[in-house]
Amino acid sequence: MDLAHPLAVITPTLDADVLTVLARADAGFTGREVHRLIGRHSEAGVRKVLGRLVDQGIVLFDRVGPSYSYRLNRAHLAAPHIVALAGLHNELLERLRARFGTWDPPPVYAALFGSAARREMRTGSDIDLLVVRPDDVDADDDRWWAQVEGLAREVSAWTGNDTRPLEYGDADARDALRRHEPVLEAIRAEGLHLVGAGDYLRRRGPPRARVATTTTKTSTAKKNPAAPRGAARVPRGTTRGTRGGAGG
Repeated sequence: MDLAHPLAVITPTLDADVLTVLARADAGFTGREVHRLIGRHSEAGVRKVLGRLVDQGIVLFDRVGPSYSYRLNRAHLAAPHIVALAGLHNELLERLRARFGTWDPPPVYAALFGSAARREMRTGSDIDLLVVRPDDVDADDDRWWAQVEGLAREVSAWTGNDTRPLEYGDADARDALRRHEPVLEAIRAEGLHLVGAGDYLRRRGPPRARVATTTTKTSTAKKNPAAPRGAARVPRGTTRGTRGGAGG
């Protein structure tokens, strides 16, 4: 799935980008503003699409001085479906939080990071999750790993993208944060909090990591031929044998 352009799941056209911009805001935008927010295609193309969508009734317009302001017609029969598709990023966050809420034992902390967190995720991107295990749960606890790996499979089913959980024990995470390990520093800067204390990464830090993964398109073994099938190297860390995988 291309979460950067969520309506591409039904149409890879400029119309989808225009509708996404309008669906994500209650305000109206001029054609030039819509073009700037999309960040690609031509302004003339955007104006043509706006005219076509006005003809369909899904977009309304008002005269504002010498320009026209366009907004989504939220009373239109199609509007709820367009809004839902434009909001798939938030839907992903809500599903993740709901799933983590059912875990027993629960994670100390979890966050989404990487391209999915930055809203830059494309069809070939991995979905990266940080999951911190309580210290009273053994590193090889089968029930814990069933949860981690089960969630990875679910998220890949939701999106079609490879899902790569990066797992730390709580004490390891604190130690790694004190050492300012780059991966946790990056997550602290751009990650989206899912569960646990919101200031966890500001209070603590990242260490030896273990990763679980499910692959829907390209196997981990192909991406890292030196590693055993299903395993990958983690900088300054370890893998869980055949349960490991490289973060994307």
